[in-house]
Amino acid sequence: MDLVRPARSVLFAALAAGLATGCAFMGFGAVPAEPVNIQKVEYYPFQVKGYQNTYPKKSMVVLMPTDGRELKDGVASAAGAPPGTIRIGETTGKSGEIVQRIYNEPLATVVQHAIGRSAEEAGMTPYAAPQSDYESVRATQREDYVLASKIKRAWVHKRRGADSRFGPTWKTVADFSLEVTIYKPPFKLPFWEGTSSATYNDPPLGTFGLGPEDETGIYEDPGQVLSVALTRAVAGIFDRDDLRALITEDAIKTR
Repeated sequence: MDLVRPARSVLFAALAAGLATGCAFMGFGAVPAEPVNIQKVEYYPFQVKGYQNTYPKKSMVVLMPTDGRELKDGVASAAGAPPGTIRIGETTGKSGEIVQRIYNEPLATVVQHAIGRSAEEAGMTPYAAPQSDYESVRATQREDYVLASKIKRAWVHKRRGADSRFGPTWKTVADFSLEVTIYKPPFKLPFWEGTSSATYNDPPLGTFGLGPEDETGIYEDPGQVLSVALTRAVAGIFDRDDLRALITEDAIKTR
């Protein structure tokens, strides 16, 4: 097992790039030209600082995450969306009307890869597994820990704000949330459980002390904003004192 992304992720990246001219925003102030926007959500390595190499060099199997998202309108896809995509957000106009729906490849492999990278940053040795169910690997797994997760929230909303002297302003907010359970084979009961969530606003709230009409977003694409929220939520699994202390104490006991 390894953490190499499947080949279809490369195909989605090419698809996203090919559709960028028709689906992306033409600069920060323009109105979307197409009703469907294909984005690329990904993990940004080392964006979250401070927890790198703070864990014992223990092995961890990262199971395939399950998708437990609850979309506000119950619609995960729509007519006209490319096959194999899921809905991850929307862009709304000045009156709140939806002017563009935002899609991405299914998030399970994206999140599995992200958790593996974050575990590696923390100092552990991760392995990816195709299963989602711990029971299917419990009796045979030889690694130190097994991590199971469920995606609870993955949504980005880009909305048009007031017009400035430079044209329309845009604000984007992204939310990402995971439920995580870590097991220690062969035991059936969880070794640790928790939730890790992140919300990211672009422009960041209170940017430079400017008024809302003069603030400029850091990212042009809504997928990038959701990528930041994903990165922070995933890093938040390991960037926490309780889990670090638990695994460190366990490593000392098992020496």
